[in-house]
Amino acid sequence: MSTTTDAAVDPTTRIGELRGEIDACDAEIIRLVQQRLAISREIGTLRRSTGGTRLSLSREQQVLAKFQDALGTDGAALGMMLLRQGRGRL
Repeated sequence: MSTTTDAAVDPTTRIGELRGEIDACDAEIIRLVQQRLAISREIGTLRRSTGGTRLSLSREQQVLAKFQDALGTDGAALGMMLLRQGRGRL
């Protein structure tokens, strides 16, 4: 991934290249979110099959803290969205 700008590079061309990089990042993010959701759902199924609860609030707090520490308030919102997707709304 290159983020340097050369004065000789046409800005329109460079914007197109950068948008291609964003598209590749988005595709990878989508793939990883889908993988995370599948793992989360399997954990929920296993927890319920052993008589446990659908979710672990302490684990959810750890996940939210990790996202907030890394990305700030918006990170916490992203973490909550991922948790909701994996377990469903409460």
